[in-house]
Amino acid sequence: MTALVMQRPGGPSPGMVTGLAAGLGAGAFWGTTFIAPLIVPEFGSVDLTVGRFVACGLFAALLLAWAAWRGEARWPTAAQARAALGLSLLGYTGYYLLLVLAIQAAGAALPVLIIGTIPLWIMLLGKPQGLRWRSLLPGLALTAAGIALMMHVGADAAHGASGVTAAGGHLWLGVLYAALAAASWTAYGLLNARWLARHPEVNSALWANWLGVAAGLGALGIAAVAGSPVSELVAQPRFGLFVAVCAVTGIGAAWIASVLWNMASRRLSASLAGQLIVSETVFGLLYTFVWNGQWPVALQWAACVLFVLGILASIRVHR
Repeated sequence: MTALVMQRPGGPSPGMVTGLAAGLGAGAFWGTTFIAPLIVPEFGSVDLTVGRFVACGLFAALLLAWAAWRGEARWPTAAQARAALGLSLLGYTGYYLLLVLAIQAAGAALPVLIIGTIPLWIMLLGKPQGLRWRSLLPGLALTAAGIALMMHVGADAAHGASGVTAAGGHLWLGVLYAALAAASWTAYGLLNARWLARHPEVNSALWANWLGVAAGLGALGIAAVAGSPVSELVAQPRFGLFVAVCAVTGIGAAWIASVLWNMASRRLSASLAGQLIVSETVFGLLYTFVWNGQWPVALQWAACVLFVLGILASIRVHR
C-alpha cells in the first residue's frame, strides 16, 4: 500500500517519506526528556544535564574510536569543530539545561507546551523561498490551535497550583526558562539545517558523533563550574537509577534522535521538518501521562488531533 502511495503522481517522494519517518522518530526519543526530571527528582538540573550529555559524548567517542580502529575515522576541521561546539551548546547542553530548570520550577505541563511552539517559529523562519505564505496557513493554524488548547489546559492546572508547584518551584521562572530553551533550540534547528546543506560530505551519523563529543565536553565544563561532587552523587540512594536515566536519555534522546533529525533535516525543508517537532510535544505528554497514571482530558485529545492534521496539511503543501 505504501509503495502504491509513493508511486502515485503528486504523492510524497521516497526521500520525503524517509524524512518524515525520521522526524517523527526523533520526536519519540525527544519526548523522553520531559519525564527524566520526574523519575529522579532528587538529582539537580545541572547533574541531569551533565549526566545525559556525558553519556552521549562517551557513546559518540566510542563510535569514533571504533571507526578509527577499523581505519575509517574522519576528523573535523577546525571550522567544523567550532560549528559542532556552538551548535551543541544551542541544541544540546544549553537547551536541555534550560528545559530541566523549567520542568523543575514549573512541573512538566507548561514547559512541554512552550517547547511545543518551536514548530511555529521554525515554520515561519524556515519557509522555502518558493512557497507562498498562504500555503503555510492551514498547517500553522491547526498547530497553533492545538497549542492553544494545550495551553488552556496547562493554565487551568497552573491556576490550581496557585502559581507555585508542589516542589516549591516558581511558575513564571519556569516559563522564562522554557521560553529561553525554545529560542535556543529554534536557532539550533535552523542553523543545523543550513550547516548540513553546506556539508553534504558529512553524513548524519558522523555529524551526530561530532556533536555528541562536543556536547560531552560542554557537559564537563558545566560540571566543573556548577555540578555536584561525584562523591555526593554516588552517595545518593538511587544513584544507579540516575545513571540509567542519563544513559537512556544520552544515547536515545541525544545521539539517536540527533541522527534521525539530521536525516529529516537533509530530506525536508526547514518549515516541514519544523512542523514534525510537534510530535515531541505529543510524545512528551503521552509519557508524562503514563508516568503520572492518568488519561488526557478531552481538550488534550483534541489538541493531538489538531497536531496530526497540521502535519498532514504541511506535508500536502510541501510535496
